Amino acid sequence: MKEVNLQYISQGKTPQEHLENIEEVCVAGCKWVQFRLKDEDMATYLHTALKARDICDQYGSILIINDNVGVAKAAMADGIHLGLNDMNPREARKILGDNFIIGGTANTVADCMQHIQYGVDYIGLGPFRYTTTKKKLSPVLGSEGYKAILKEVSKNSKIPIVAIGGIVEKDISDIIKTGVSGIAVSGMLTNQEDLEKKIQNIKIQIAK
Repeated sequence: MKEVNLQYISQGKTPQEHLENIEEVCVAGCKWVQFRLKDEDMATYLHTALKARDICDQYGSILIINDNVGVAKAAMADGIHLGLNDMNPREARKILGDNFIIGGTANTVADCMQHIQYGVDYIGLGPFRYTTTKKKLSPVLGSEGYKAILKEVSKNSKIPIVAIGGIVEKDISDIIKTGVSGIAVSGMLTNQEDLEKKIQNIKIQIAK
């Protein structure tokens, strides 16, 4: 799995806004997009995912679909991201095959170990702090939470772990010091000025 250090989780009030925001971050150099469209009918979800696929193809970006295995397969995405209450990653693997990237959300050591057992390719661990983009928020971890969880998980696995949830630019340095592989962000890259410079700066901080 290439360039798993900065993932953009799509945001927007309409499907079209999601697509516009995805294209903006891809143009600016983000190579890893999670398409996360909520509260839409299946036809709209798939139609928009297919357009997101076209955008990501144009800029050489990885496309991950949030939650919906059927849409991920039909849209020929690169992968799927599954929440704790979504389909079991093993079942998703049976449907999607070995070439799909499967990511899973985690909040605890037990969540991480379960995902590793189920064979996910990366873990989205969080939330770092309170965020308004998720309705049912798990307990906030902060830097100390990440350190404690990664200390335990790293004894058994080298799986990439990505920090997620309410992250702002000034947090990045401290978060990376906890041992995570990268970050997943939404608001930090949505409707921002000088987006290309911002993404370059984020990548530099992650690579330190």
